[in-house]
Amino acid sequence: MERIDLNKKTILVTGGAGFIGSNLIKRLFSDIKGSTIINIDNENDYYDVRLKEYRKEELEQLKPEGTSYHYVKGDIADKTTIDGIFETYKPQIVVNLAAQAGVRYSITNPDAYIMSNMMGFYNILEACRHNPVEHLVYASSSSVYGGNKKVPFSTDDRVDNPVSLYAATKKSNELFAHCYSKLYNIPTTGLRFFTVYGPAGRPDMAYFGFTNKLLKGETIQIFNYGNCRRDFTYVDDIVEGIVRVMQGAPERKNGEDGLPVPPYAVYNIGGGQPENLLDFVQILQEELVRAGVLPKDFDFESHKKLVPMQPGDVPTTFADAAALERDFGFTPKITLREGLRKFAEWYAQYYQ
Repeated sequence: MERIDLNKKTILVTGGAGFIGSNLIKRLFSDIKGSTIINIDNENDYYDVRLKEYRKEELEQLKPEGTSYHYVKGDIADKTTIDGIFETYKPQIVVNLAAQAGVRYSITNPDAYIMSNMMGFYNILEACRHNPVEHLVYASSSSVYGGNKKVPFSTDDRVDNPVSLYAATKKSNELFAHCYSKLYNIPTTGLRFFTVYGPAGRPDMAYFGFTNKLLKGETIQIFNYGNCRRDFTYVDDIVEGIVRVMQGAPERKNGEDGLPVPPYAVYNIGGGQPENLLDFVQILQEELVRAGVLPKDFDFESHKKLVPMQPGDVPTTFADAAALERDFGFTPKITLREGLRKFAEWYAQYYQ
């Protein structure tokens, strides 16, 4: 592994007005000195754009002295925009978090996934090829494991059976990255994130959507009759993992044939503690009451409905994150109750 000092580096973060991207930039602001950070986001309206505005404003306020920060409103699927950023700023580290997210939306709006997740990532790879970088880190997803029955999910498992287009695009990102690592000796690391949650997250995620519905007095649907388990990972743990991985690029070396051995790696970042959906809902409701988002006498039972599995969903996600611990000395630490407490407190402050 090649160690990288992030201080005084030029770092491009794509999707930096998004949930994980904005939290990553906040962390870089506090941790690294004398750097240049470029943030590109297309600010699409897949969910409430006001949340993206909120995150952008927060970043503008937190930008430290001595750090050069540039925001670009643009789409990674636009080759001219990406080539322009690489020519202007010459980033040394790239973290690609821009993507069309969501499993169910990929069933109704496949075009968005092909443009952002396929064309967009291809543009990033091509730019890294023509403007060599020290490390490309990119978001994959636990959804690549599809209907795998063996748990916990290991990066050594075969991932050839995606159950959604979203999952298929993420798997193809890993294949694209491997190809470019091999052909052009570009160090790439893919990160398979497991159900990321936290304050100012994505409203299409269960914890956020449930909260919105309960506040309106609507009924929440719990899929697979509550027999789903999710490996929830708090956003600060995800960011800790990304920052550590950014500093350790797969080593460039040649094989016996004199050609590059692809400097390519993939890691899971997940809590390794799958939670049953019914337990998750129980903790969420307790924390929403504690934070004053919902009244103490709220009748949860009358607002819950158990329903069948949805197309594209999987019954269980469960990360084997041993490789991350081995190579970077890190395993996610934040419990579901701690994380949902922080979300509930943020929600109370932001919306009420």
